[in-house]
Amino acid sequence: MRSHTAGPFGRALCAMITPFTASGGLDLDAARRHAAGLVADGCDGLVLSGTTGESPTTTDAEKTALLRAVREEVGDGVTLVAGVGSADTRHTVRLAQEAEEAGADGLLVVTPYYSRPPQEAVEAHFLRVAEATGTGLMLYDIPGRTGTRIEPATLLRLAAHPRVVAVKDCSYDMLAATGVMARTSLAYYSGSEELNLPLYAIGGAGYVSTVANVVPRRMRAVLDAFDAGDTAEAARLNGLLAPLVEAMMAAGLPGTVTVKALLDAGPVREPLRPAGREATAALRGLHEELRAAG
Repeated sequence: MRSHTAGPFGRALCAMITPFTASGGLDLDAARRHAAGLVADGCDGLVLSGTTGESPTTTDAEKTALLRAVREEVGDGVTLVAGVGSADTRHTVRLAQEAEEAGADGLLVVTPYYSRPPQEAVEAHFLRVAEATGTGLMLYDIPGRTGTRIEPATLLRLAAHPRVVAVKDCSYDMLAATGVMARTSLAYYSGSEELNLPLYAIGGAGYVSTVANVVPRRMRAVLDAFDAGDTAEAARLNGLLAPLVEAMMAAGLPGTVTVKALLDAGPVREPLRPAGREATAALRGLHEELRAAG
């Protein structure tokens, strides 16, 4: 097992929602408040304009405005990673350059989706982005959404680039993650809450969590207990989180929808739809149970 050296972007990162006004516009004031609260509650960094941030339905200008507003709110001491992924390499490069200029500390770059490029093309896509900026990349491996994974052999080659520094892992392939971590210095961040603790235990750097929008201290406490050497307490705390994680992330509604329902954080953009009354009540019940737990 690798020791837990500091990851390039911290260890407890929240995949932050993007708040909208009742009329559907970008709500920068709400974004500032939410970002400040997450940092105060233990988040080392924030990932903006990822899947949870509804990046497919925000404009390039909105992404930049959101990044600038959050940077102004939290200051330079908090890591901000900007989601710049798209299915178009040229567009991704442009987003990466705009995010770097707006103050991003890192770039979250997802595998190009829908077109299902072969591994040679996947590798070339990431290298184009890495060469176009001076900012470190977190590669986002989520084949369940993109249709294409980043194969371990591809990750081994990409790890040789000085600006390819991390992976957000939603592959559900712990064996592959173990092998890549053993052979590279890539920092692995769990993108699946149920695997936060297992991945951390085998040398992962931390997590990028949607659920952390709602319970940031609870999420971080699991890693804190593990780092303190109390693995039994880490497992207990992780178990307490499991019902809420399942309801928010694996019960049929996207994480963006469940977070906004719990936080009453404004609408989602179509094609997403808000959680219904029954689903919202169930989520709030589980949230209250977790708050009451020891």
